[in-house]
Amino acid sequence: MKQTINEFWLNNSETIIALGYKVILAIAILIASAVLAKSVKKAIKNSNATLKKVDNTLLPILSSVAGYAVYIIGGVFILDIFGVNTASLIALMGAAGLAIGLALKDTLSNIAAGMMLLILRPFKVGDFVEIGSMQGTVSEVNLFTSVFQTIDGLYIASPNGIVWGNNIKNFTRNGKRRMDIVVGISYADSIDDGFAVLKDIAANESRLLSEPAAQVMVTAMAESSVNIQLRAWAKNEDYWQTYWDLNKRVKESIERAGLTIPFPQRTLHIPEGVVTKK
Repeated sequence: MKQTINEFWLNNSETIIALGYKVILAIAILIASAVLAKSVKKAIKNSNATLKKVDNTLLPILSSVAGYAVYIIGGVFILDIFGVNTASLIALMGAAGLAIGLALKDTLSNIAAGMMLLILRPFKVGDFVEIGSMQGTVSEVNLFTSVFQTIDGLYIASPNGIVWGNNIKNFTRNGKRRMDIVVGISYADSIDDGFAVLKDIAANESRLLSEPAAQVMVTAMAESSVNIQLRAWAKNEDYWQTYWDLNKRVKESIERAGLTIPFPQRTLHIPEGVVTKK
């Protein structure tokens, strides 16, 4: 047995040493590729903190693509070490790619949708959006999914295909939002007095924008009230606090002006001669 091993080694030592050298070199390239890919991805993510030229929405995609590119280059080097015919490999990869593409069509559609989101950019990281029934702040857009954080702190990862296939409502994009504050006054009250109250509130609220100018109007002749509305604009960062404060102020100012905010009511008429049975 020992003699057989010695003979095998003598006859194939050069081949075994060469193969071992190639295996060690391939492992070294694989480890180097992993380290380099991690370093490149980290460098891309950290570079924007200094340069501030790249949209944060693009960083996850760029880092992922760069990492995959490093692995692909490392794989080409490894194949070259083992003397693989790359021309035949390309043909084989084309056939395999077709089969994989058919099997992973949903995944590939998410990648395509992610690219469309990055090209057309309906939103970016930090925007507050509504997509379908979901509302949240954009945290990340990567190759397969878009990540959002809802108002109540939930983490939502939605496939890019679903995001791209829905209407996207971006509340942040224009930098300002309109608030509509509706209050009902009695039919016996003066509409002009109600308008005066709302105009005075708008004129004394510094967080409201002067352009577009605030408007007051009658929105409905409701069953129990005449509904008047204050329509005004504010910056995104001021919107909610201003909206809450104005609702409180409108209620207090309407009552202070002697106007009535009526409850829903019904008037019942009983014709004469109608006898009720007990």
